[in-house]
Amino acid sequence: MGQSRYRAVKAYNNEEFMSSTDARSLRILAEYIEPESRFREFGIQDTIIIFGSARLRSQEDAENDLAEAKAEGGDVVAAERVLRNAKYYAATRDLAERLTHWSKNLEGSDRRFVICSGGGPGIMEAANRGASDAKGENVGLNISLPFEQHDNPYITRRLSIEFHYFFMRKFWFSYLAKAVVVMPGGFGTLDEFMEILTLVQTGKIKKRMPIVLFGKEFWDKVINFEALVEFGTISPGDLDLFLVTDSVGEAFDYLTSELSKYSVADPGLHL
Repeated sequence: MGQSRYRAVKAYNNEEFMSSTDARSLRILAEYIEPESRFREFGIQDTIIIFGSARLRSQEDAENDLAEAKAEGGDVVAAERVLRNAKYYAATRDLAERLTHWSKNLEGSDRRFVICSGGGPGIMEAANRGASDAKGENVGLNISLPFEQHDNPYITRRLSIEFHYFFMRKFWFSYLAKAVVVMPGGFGTLDEFMEILTLVQTGKIKKRMPIVLFGKEFWDKVINFEALVEFGTISPGDLDLFLVTDSVGEAFDYLTSELSKYSVADPGLHL
C-alpha cells in the first residue's frame, strides 16, 4: 500500500484553526497560562505597577528631538512640550530604582514587589530602566497594537510578555500588583488607572492597594475629583484611595510604608 500523500496536522499546530473564531477561548486561556508559567519560573511573587504615557521621553532624547526640529523645520512647539515633560521620565526612573533597591534588601524576601510596566516606550521604558539600574528583575506586559508598540530594551527578557487581549493584560496587572504608580498619560493610562481604582472602590480587589498619582499639576487639570464629590457621584472618602504628589521621596515613603505594613508578610497573588 502506497504512502499517503496527505499528512494530518495536529490541532494545536493548525495555524488557521488557532487563529479562527472557534479557537478564541484557547487563545484567551493561553494568555492566562503562559504568563503564569513564566512568573513561576522566575519566582515572581508580586509587583508594583507603573502606568504612564508612551509619548514622554528622557531629557536626552527630548533635547535631541528639539534640536532636530529646530534644524529641520519640525514641530518645535511639540518638541518643547515633550522636553518640559521629561521630568516625569526622570522621576519614574528614579522611583523605580529606589523601589527595586528597597525590595531587594527586604530580609527573606526574594523577588518581591518587582517593577512591572506596560512594556513599551516612554514612562514604561523609564520604569523598567530604573529597575534595571538597580539590577533587579522587572516585567513588561506589552500589547499588540496596529502601530506596532515594541517592548523596551530594559525588561528582563523572559519577563517581556506580549498580549493580544487587553482584558488578559489587565488581569495580570491587577492580579500580581501590590501597589500602583500612575504617571501622566493618555487614554490607555486613564483606562488602566480607573479600572484599578474601580476594583479597589468596589472591593473586588480585597488586598491593600496603595495608589500614587504622580504629577499634581497634570492630575488637577485632567480629573476634577472634587467635582465628583460635589455632584455626589463618589463619596468624600473615595479621595483617600490614592495619594497625589510631585515628590519622588514622598511617593517612595508612602509606598514602602504601606507595603511594609500590609503586604511584606503576605506574598499571595490573590485579588
